[in-house]
Amino acid sequence: MLMTLAALLPIILITALGYALERTNIISRDQWSGIERLAYFLLFPAILFQSIALADFGRLPTLSMGLSLLCAISVMMLLVLALRPFLQARFAINGPRFTSIFQGSVRWNGFLALAMADSLIGAEGVALLAIAMVVMIPVLNIASILVLSRYGDSGEAPTVAKVARDLYTNPFNIAIAAGIFFNVLAIPIPSIAQTTLTMLGAAALPVGIICVGASLDLNSLRRPGPALSSGTFIRLLISPLVGAGFAALFGVTGSAHIAILIACSVPSASNSFLLARLMGGDAKLMAEILTLQTLAAMVTIPVALALLG
Repeated sequence: MLMTLAALLPIILITALGYALERTNIISRDQWSGIERLAYFLLFPAILFQSIALADFGRLPTLSMGLSLLCAISVMMLLVLALRPFLQARFAINGPRFTSIFQGSVRWNGFLALAMADSLIGAEGVALLAIAMVVMIPVLNIASILVLSRYGDSGEAPTVAKVARDLYTNPFNIAIAAGIFFNVLAIPIPSIAQTTLTMLGAAALPVGIICVGASLDLNSLRRPGPALSSGTFIRLLISPLVGAGFAALFGVTGSAHIAILIACSVPSASNSFLLARLMGGDAKLMAEILTLQTLAAMVTIPVALALLG
């Protein structure tokens, strides 16, 4: 427990630094947007590509870990969808608000997950999280878009072509696909390119965590109601249990087991807010869920790793 806290404390401090930088207006909102785009379109794709291209997937438990995560996110999605009639009848939660609960419950923050894996496991942890991204990102992107299309208030359902375009233009997906291509064909990466990618990857994790802190809006939090509470704690309490259960079922142990717990324990993806705003979800509720999850995760993640890891 103490080792986990020691590994996570730098991440917490950097998150707090991002929050302080944004609140003191040292960096303007427009500048933060540029930093976020830099991390999203360049820095994180660089570390993903390098990790996947150079990973020895024959040595890693790729199949068992992938199956564990695929089953875990499938169960989580079905659980939240099954809860929708109850939430609507008991708490009058409408369609747009439900989409924010769905995204908050099933999606995950790759920035935080990669930083935690690097801190707790090292280079192998980054490679294991790359496996998680290969499995989870396309499935969760499609599911979120479909749920927002069905229950959101945009008035326009996305076409198959739009869903496909969102997937193949996603920089994470492009980096993952390119990394798999280089890995499978054993294409060598020149040493200069490797050094460049290493430098970009070294910048990705601290910049990404600073951006997470800058995105927090404590003033947006209101008295927690059913929508905010369920959207927060389904993700932070139930998801790690489901992930640990499938990891045990498929015999995943060691570092891969920790990587699964990290992927299932981190808060929801920060771009959930943008998707909610663009597709008729409840963007305000989504922002509140993301903020409360990030704060609560500082307690729940160490507990989950200590009890389940």
